[in-house]
Amino acid sequence: MATVIGVVVLIVGLLVSIALHEVGHMVPAKKFGVRVSEYFVGFGPTLWSRQGKETEYGLKAIPLGGYVKLVGMIPPEDRVKPVKVKGWPGRLIADARDVAVEDIQPGEDHRAFYHLAWWKKVIVMAGGPFVNLALAIVMFTLTLSLIGAPTTTLTVDEVVPCVPAQGSVECSSGDPASPAVEAGLQPGDTIVAVDGEDVTEWDQATAIIADAAGETIPVVVDRNGETVTLDVSPAERERTATDSNGQPLTDSDGNPQTEVVGYMGMYSDVQVLQQPLTAGTVLAWDYLGQTMKVIATLPEQLYHTTRAAFGLEERDASSVIGVVGVGQVAGEIASADVEGYGIVQKIGDMLMLLGGLNLALFAFNMIPLVPLDGGHIASALWQAIKNGWARVRGLAKPAPVDVARMMPFAYGMFGFLMLMGVILIYADIVAPVSVT
Repeated sequence: MATVIGVVVLIVGLLVSIALHEVGHMVPAKKFGVRVSEYFVGFGPTLWSRQGKETEYGLKAIPLGGYVKLVGMIPPEDRVKPVKVKGWPGRLIADARDVAVEDIQPGEDHRAFYHLAWWKKVIVMAGGPFVNLALAIVMFTLTLSLIGAPTTTLTVDEVVPCVPAQGSVECSSGDPASPAVEAGLQPGDTIVAVDGEDVTEWDQATAIIADAAGETIPVVVDRNGETVTLDVSPAERERTATDSNGQPLTDSDGNPQTEVVGYMGMYSDVQVLQQPLTAGTVLAWDYLGQTMKVIATLPEQLYHTTRAAFGLEERDASSVIGVVGVGQVAGEIASADVEGYGIVQKIGDMLMLLGGLNLALFAFNMIPLVPLDGGHIASALWQAIKNGWARVRGLAKPAPVDVARMMPFAYGMFGFLMLMGVILIYADIVAPVSVT
């Protein structure tokens, strides 16, 4: 039952996000005088609709998107250069233009989208994605600053009794005692300084220890209000080397590189702590960079996901997922039964999931390819370049950018997105990615 509730909450959250995305297009379009004939959340058969003053509002049966119909996005044939493309691409262009022109009511050509100044077009088309970006920041901020986030503290939760054998995390009878045990470190100790340097974060302390393999360094701790200095000799331990982003480093042959670091043998006391109000924005920026990397490697990601779907390789935990996979993650969050992981933490994780989805919607929609919002933004910017070049040369204002010429590519892009969706849905069912 909890899984079903989690999926329902996710669907509702996504529908709200999509609805607000379309509002982000509709409001500035109406502000600039463009006639908006339809505003719908979902695709397929209409479940409910209401006719407003000039806009029909409604819900459709398939909750996988939404749209606003801006009248006159494609300029009439007499306003652009003749299209010389023949065959089915030419027919697609002509049909798209005819449909767009039919929507322009008599006497309202001046309200067509193609008449807008380039910067107004950018505002209208960027409005939707930027609403998603704002939603992501708000959701991250609410979670991190009100609910809090699991944070490693400088207080020791557990002392590891040994230095486990390489490749193991369990102690055996022959393993030597850990440096933490030999130094007398105790659970509840709070680390104050390491090797003469005051520390404020767990990662800072462990980084100093990692650089001190084979040496003896002083570690100052607070023990029940008293300052205690321990002499610690971090053991040498081999691990996979990583870059600044935490990604494994490899040599020219693709083999993982290793490094020797100091090992002390202790775990931090992880607590849920409220973060500064800026934490949500910082996290959104960090996630956005990661999302852009995923988008940049999408064909490769899709290739490996397809192979995993047909059992040709294991599916990576960081693999791109589809709507089914997202629903599965939401179900796992809702149904998780772990001590200390209550309803508040589940709400926080659900908000983080929805925030991540909104961030993905922003990044994906900003790709400069029609039919995505980024494609229309790119055409508006191209219009600005054409206008500027004509102005410099003392020429008349050029014709509007003919978006209709991109229709064959847009249909191809739409087909690719549909294929990708089908592959991801199948892969999520037969080779799911789990967060537990």
